[in-house]
Amino acid sequence: MKYLFLLLFIPIHSFSQKNDVGNWLMYFGNQKINERFNWHNEIQYRNYNFVDDLQQLLLRTGVGYNLTENNNTILLGYGYIHSQNYVGNTSDKVKTNEHRVFQQYITRQNFGRVFMQHRYRIEERFLSDDFQMRLRYQLGFNIPINNKTMVEKTFYASAYNEIFINTQNTFFDRNRLYGALGYVINKNLKVEAGFMAQTLENTNRNQFQIALFNNLPFNNPKN
Repeated sequence: MKYLFLLLFIPIHSFSQKNDVGNWLMYFGNQKINERFNWHNEIQYRNYNFVDDLQQLLLRTGVGYNLTENNNTILLGYGYIHSQNYVGNTSDKVKTNEHRVFQQYITRQNFGRVFMQHRYRIEERFLSDDFQMRLRYQLGFNIPINNKTMVEKTFYASAYNEIFINTQNTFFDRNRLYGALGYVINKNLKVEAGFMAQTLENTNRNQFQIALFNNLPFNNPKN
């Protein structure tokens, strides 16, 4: 695992040949069922530009289990991914559908004002004519700006880097480097707006991102 951590920050610009900019609109839900279980739900809408020209629609869901409260969680999930990718430098697109099963482990720590998260994920990808497995590691940070912790009405800086590794064929799949400014609306809702630089084997894809995070529990008792 230490080699995977080192790979996370190795510059890989030598893979890139082309640059594009688009946008991602994202929704992440994490609803508490009880003290141990939670329901993850997610929608991502990715475009080649700022308005339309669909690149990918991604739907994910899963059930998580808290090993320790707020620090260590495991999750078993499913994703449906509809993609519309351009063929070379033409205006033609190829539409594909993917069904994906994934397992992940998240662990969190904080050091003063720095809140850190490690996410390890394994994906089993069922394509129309192929089956693939992929490993992912993400290291993320949230740093509150106007408060010491991530309490209500806090502005914060957010950043992560994530590397994707294939278990067959080409070893390197992609790398994502992300930075954003976020705002904590209340203890259950926050928003982020940022920019992600994504490096693939033969191209770059940069995207502006807007994300909403919803942690409202199923049973929300009144204070």
